[in-house]
Amino acid sequence: MGAAFAIRNAEARQVPADYSIEISPHSFEAAPRRTIKTTAYNSQVPGPLLRLKEGKPITIDVTNRTRIPEVLHWHGLFLPPELDGAMEEGTPMIPPDARVRYTFTPRPSGFRWYHTHTFAGRDLSKGQYSGQHGFLYIEPRENPGRYDQEFFLALHDWNGHFLGSEDGSMEPSYDISTINGRVLGFGDPLRVKTGQRVLLHIVNSSATDVHWVAMAGHQFQVIALDGNALPRSTPVPMLRLAPAERVSALVEMNNPGRWILGEVRKHIQAAGMGIVVEYADQSGKPQWQQPAGLSWAYSGFAALGTAPARDPAVVEIPLVFKSKFEGHGNLDRWTINGKSFPDTDTIALHRGQRYRLLLKNDSDDDHPVHLHRHIFELRRISNQETHGVFKDTVLVDAHTQTDVEFTADDPGMTLFHCHQQAHMDKGFMLLFRYA
Repeated sequence: MGAAFAIRNAEARQVPADYSIEISPHSFEAAPRRTIKTTAYNSQVPGPLLRLKEGKPITIDVTNRTRIPEVLHWHGLFLPPELDGAMEEGTPMIPPDARVRYTFTPRPSGFRWYHTHTFAGRDLSKGQYSGQHGFLYIEPRENPGRYDQEFFLALHDWNGHFLGSEDGSMEPSYDISTINGRVLGFGDPLRVKTGQRVLLHIVNSSATDVHWVAMAGHQFQVIALDGNALPRSTPVPMLRLAPAERVSALVEMNNPGRWILGEVRKHIQAAGMGIVVEYADQSGKPQWQQPAGLSWAYSGFAALGTAPARDPAVVEIPLVFKSKFEGHGNLDRWTINGKSFPDTDTIALHRGQRYRLLLKNDSDDDHPVHLHRHIFELRRISNQETHGVFKDTVLVDAHTQTDVEFTADDPGMTLFHCHQQAHMDKGFMLLFRYA
């Protein structure tokens, strides 16, 4: 499927890449007189939309203009470990002032994204706390559905600092929350027309926080989760996105006016997470309608009918998540089956075998867990059997168990981790290896 390799600048000029990404320091105005200094792709937040075609080979040059080694993860793609973008799997880091060319055939189709995959620790300007995230869309050979416009939206939190929690440990908190790098009312609205079907592709690129999003005066017709088509396209009043999750949803523009698409929770919308949706020839103050509560369930999109019985040939792998208090003023250490990375057990997979991961969360925190280089099917959420929903990231609620199944069909080292940056940095990772 291709390999990554470093090239000299002269060679790059002779054979131009299909896309070029430059990692460099960047300052931008998220709100009036609120400048954020960060690291970004191509001096913009979010990074450029990479629109690729399923099955068509491409080349992408990535240049690191920062002072530290970097790596770029192609989230949700089926790539060999040396390309995937995780140093734990063996992807080479990109040294300062170096350029790397990636050559691969993109798959699977759907809404993916790309982002940094580096350690941040207590520096809330690094890793996914920074502006290093961008949209990646792989067009399918056949594009189902009909829509008139589409928009790509990234939810992100900025100016992080650590606050003490009730149990004495530390957790990140933020001063500014944005959609596409702007606070509500600052920047261009989404301009639509009456009668249009608008397709929204939304990613939560926050380093740590789950977000709930509603669009006043409208409903979402969810058609894909994490870029994967759903067996049931269910209308919902709001969306929930954990870090790294993506939702693709159609909205019927049948209620003219100026509306707010934003965070449901008032304090986060007040921090800026919202954007105006403006119908043609409409004016006035943008309107918001506060939902009565929070509402979301993966099972609402599952296939109808009784879920298939458990196949005895499927191999079960229990993974138990716990935290260890590290003392007042410190981040908790996280464990999988009692061990923290890099001391977690490396679990052997056999190609072609079907596996069921029993994700048991014995902690007080919710965890968005991500499996690299594969897609899994949700098979049990708490005590409810389900089937037909395929994802690469799932939020496992505190003190619950979620079971997912996947087929080991992409050989190589494969990283499994919590996509909450502070948890990942403190040991919430393990590796699968193909025997």
